[in-house]
Order: sequence, then structure tokens, then C-alpha cells
Amino acid sequence: MSPSAPRPPADTSRPGPAPADALRGPRIGGGVWAALGIVYVVWGSTYLAIRVAVETMPPFLSAAARFLAAAPLLALLVAWRQGPGALRVTGRQLGSAALVGLLLLVGGNGMVVLAERSVPSGLAALLVASVPLWVVLLNLAAGRRTPGATLAGVGLGLVGLLVLTSPGLSGELRLGALLSVVLGALLWAFGSFLAGKLEMPANPLAASVYEMLAGGLGALLLAVARQEPQHFEPAAVSTRSWLALGYLCVFGSLIAFTAYAWLLQRAPLSLVATYAYVNPVVAVLLGWLILAEPLTWPVLLGGAVVVSGVFLVVRAERQPGADRPGRRRVGPRVLKS
Repeated sequence: MSPSAPRPPADTSRPGPAPADALRGPRIGGGVWAALGIVYVVWGSTYLAIRVAVETMPPFLSAAARFLAAAPLLALLVAWRQGPGALRVTGRQLGSAALVGLLLLVGGNGMVVLAERSVPSGLAALLVASVPLWVVLLNLAAGRRTPGATLAGVGLGLVGLLVLTSPGLSGELRLGALLSVVLGALLWAFGSFLAGKLEMPANPLAASVYEMLAGGLGALLLAVARQEPQHFEPAAVSTRSWLALGYLCVFGSLIAFTAYAWLLQRAPLSLVATYAYVNPVVAVLLGWLILAEPLTWPVLLGGAVVVSGVFLVVRAERQPGADRPGRRRVGPRVLKS
């Protein structure tokens, strides 16, 4: 993918009505829509793929295999496209990336992988959609002034979480499994929060390489502690679980993330941020269509409230001037890489 050719500036030397292009804003090229579609569909489908993978695979062992396979592939991609120097980091940057990777991938993603053995993929995605809400609360605790509209969105989203996790409303699902997903979202939010405070690698793709290496090693240690390798029988793993793991590695961790990083440099932030409330909708629909996951009224109602709250937060958090392509942006990451 490559950026669209720049348009010549409008002639402002003569008075008169503003050109139509200026009123509409910068034109969004086909490459942007293609990349956004990849982020919408692929990242929205990772919850489904996780659910299929853990049907016959140990949870933390499968997560370790995914990230330890994706990290060197991404490193080769970065070295090929940007040169080996793009992977060079200081010791402090490496430590920061490792800490963030442990929080995001072992704490955040790990809790989701563990819970999805019993929690439907669509419901897990709706619970994970709360990540931007937790990031706002962490920023608030750190002393950041928060607009009232943002707080209203957080409050609305938390009401939706209460609906989704209320005993008796989620059918036969255990409350502990649902709270594990919420804990994963909170840990992911904390990792995202720290990523904006610590000295991280300047190249976001390089940062992801080290985060995935740390997350993969951390997941492997947890798998050993849970004695997952001792009880793992490759012959007992279904073909569709192997395919799901490959899909997560190649499409979820490489293709979609690369598209996301490209979008951050080429598209308005307000457009890119729409993944936060589109992904859970995609996940719910795919879970219903492919795995016949039930769409009960608490899931639909609570999910709609959570997504509405996230929409309000994303809209209120847009800062003046932040929508210019090419501007460096730091925001909450989504729980899917």
C-alpha cells in the first residue's frame, strides 16, 4: 500500500466561496478503505479464531506459539521494508516494550484466551470493547482533566458491562469466566496507559516485535506452570484449531496490525478509531453465523450500551488537530494482536 498523491493547495489569493474539496475535507483513497476493511474484519474475527483454537489446544501454549511465531516474521518484514536499523532499540526501550508486552499479551490477551474456553467469542469481544473506558479511568486517576462527555460515555459503557456480567442474565456462563475477560480488558488498558508514559521504541512495528517476544515467552512460562506441555497431544488437536492458530498468527498479528500501523500514518484518526466499536459488532455477527452462538437479549442490550459508550468516548476524546495524517498519535490499543 502506498499513500495517495498529494493534491495541490487551493488558490486562496482571491476572495470567494471555499472550494468544494475544502468543505469536504481531504479525500480518502481506496487504499485507506481497503486497510480499514482489513482491520474491521480481521481483528473482529480474531475472537472467533481464538474460540476455535482453544477447542482442542491448551490456552497459554497456543498463545505462546502464536506470538513466538509472529514476532520473527514481523521482524523480518520490518527489516525488509525499513532496514535492520529499524529494529535497533536502547536497553530502556527494550525493557519498556517487554513490560507492555507482558501486560497486553499475557495479562490482556491471556485472560481472554483462557476465558474463551467457555465464554462465546461475541460476548468476549463486547466485554473487551470496554478497553477505551478503562484507559479513560486510568488517565483520570493520573490527574488528567477529562471532559464531561467522555465521563458520560464511560458511565454508559460501565452500565453495559453490568448488564453483560449480571448473574442470571448470561445463561449458564460462570461469572468468574466473564470477569476474567473484564480483567483482561483492564490489564490491556493498563499496558496501553503505560505505553504512553514509558520510553518506547520509536518504530511501532519494532515495538510490537519485542512486545510479542516478551508476551510469547511469558505465555510459555505460564503454560509450563500450568503443566500444559505435559498434557499436550498434537494428534488430539483438530484441523480447524491448527488453521485458527495459523490465521491468528498470519492475519491477526501480521497483516491486520501492519494495515493498522499504515492507517495511523495515512488516515484521519477519527476514521481509524472506529475499529473500537466496529470490531465487537463484527465479532458478534461472525460468532452467530459460524459457531451459532446465541444472541440473547442481555447480550444484545448490554453490547449495544457498551458500544454506544465507547462511541461517545472516542468521539469526545478527539483533540483539535489530531486528525491530520502523519501526526504521531498515542491511543489505547485494541485487544487482538
